[in-house]
Amino acid sequence: MAQLINLGTLTPTAAQDMRVALTGDGGCSSSSCGSSDGPSDLPPEIWEKVKDHPCYSEEAHHYFARMHVAVAPACNIQCNYCNRKYDCANESRPGVVSEKLTPVQARRKVITVANEVPQLSVLGIAGPGDACYDWNKTRETFAQVSQDIPDIKLCLSTNGLALPDHVDEIARMNIDHVTITINMVDPEIGTKIYPWIFYRNKRWTGLDASRILHERQMLGLDMLTARGILTKINSVMIPGINDEHLIEVNKVVKARGAFLHNIMPLISDPAHGTHFGLTGQRGPRAHELKALQDQLSDGTKLMRHCRQCRADAVGLLGEDRGQEFTMDQLADEVSYDPSRRETYREVVAQERGEHMKQRRAADAVLAEIETEAPVLVAVATKGGGRINQHFGHAREFQVYEVSASGIQFIGHRKVENYCEGGWGEDATLNSTIEALEGIHMVLCAKVGDCPRESMGAAGIEISQAYAHDWIEAGITGWYSATFGMEIRQTA
Repeated sequence: MAQLINLGTLTPTAAQDMRVALTGDGGCSSSSCGSSDGPSDLPPEIWEKVKDHPCYSEEAHHYFARMHVAVAPACNIQCNYCNRKYDCANESRPGVVSEKLTPVQARRKVITVANEVPQLSVLGIAGPGDACYDWNKTRETFAQVSQDIPDIKLCLSTNGLALPDHVDEIARMNIDHVTITINMVDPEIGTKIYPWIFYRNKRWTGLDASRILHERQMLGLDMLTARGILTKINSVMIPGINDEHLIEVNKVVKARGAFLHNIMPLISDPAHGTHFGLTGQRGPRAHELKALQDQLSDGTKLMRHCRQCRADAVGLLGEDRGQEFTMDQLADEVSYDPSRRETYREVVAQERGEHMKQRRAADAVLAEIETEAPVLVAVATKGGGRINQHFGHAREFQVYEVSASGIQFIGHRKVENYCEGGWGEDATLNSTIEALEGIHMVLCAKVGDCPRESMGAAGIEISQAYAHDWIEAGITGWYSATFGMEIRQTA
């Protein structure tokens, strides 16, 4: 097994040494080694756009990080699931930040993060208001950062109301990833989600507000598609309001050229102060979300690895290092050093090549197993596509569905840390068991006897036998060992 690299120790001259550590033989001499060949279902020009974007590519989210800068606090609509907070460090949801930034401050923060986090590939503006409504700050931020870090991908999120006014400028600025939140294509349903919008210097309510918002969202999506800009559609699943309707939303946005559809669960907690939270509107359960996503999986590209990030998130999806980079911790003067990011990309190219081989090998093994029933496997991982995290240290588990047809990433389950200071709490373990409902096996790098026994009593197995293996290799190893007696006999 290849030796793992601590990414925090990368130096600009260490690429060849790291290849030796990864492969044991000095690396691959073939020019095709690495990640230049994308999935067979994507044209090369599209793969080139998404291969390093952790939100637009499930495969990329194992390797690359994003950061959001909170430069756009103004918003032109009110959503019943949103309550923006500008000085909150504790809540992990969209619309929440620890501090608002000016474009100048954002530049300083992005450069600092780029020097410290070699995985960084994407700069996004997702509020905490709306990036298109607060356009002057969005534009100025992207312009300043692009001068210093020209290879960083630019990405923005919007509710779509002001989007058509800025599409031409978005195209000129090489912002080639835009996310639009579209929760309905029927304005009647929209009246249950949006109390008001602000459009053309007037506040609109009721059916008029929903109709205007819908028309502007469709126009913006059409304009982006016509200019070759990749769009991701975010839809919040709200049980009893739009859950069944999202099937129609999916049909409409797919027909209009959306690249990716992300069905997100409603986050509803009275402590957040949202209308839905205060009125008791529940969010979907994990199995309800999966059932809807499965209905949409035929021919539709779905994002299942969304973490519903804060508007100031920093790091790999599933981790947030934002509190390490608050303004009071940054130097007054900063300059960008590309060396660590460049070296990291060389290492990742090698890793991805090996990872792709492992995925293909896993598919070949699973295809020989005669069993119809898929099972769910949860994995504790710190990133890099490997089973490399202690069970008690996990804040989330990535969930995969495995069957003879292959391994499919289907989402993640958030949990509380079981181990704090070397000790485990029974209450926390009980909540973890609840969060892992429906999971058959948990793969992790290490686990203690106590949680193993408690999880087993709840019908959930845990194994550390595949520690530090590729995720697909570990899942395949366990699955074939469990169902191996059903492998087809070949001549």
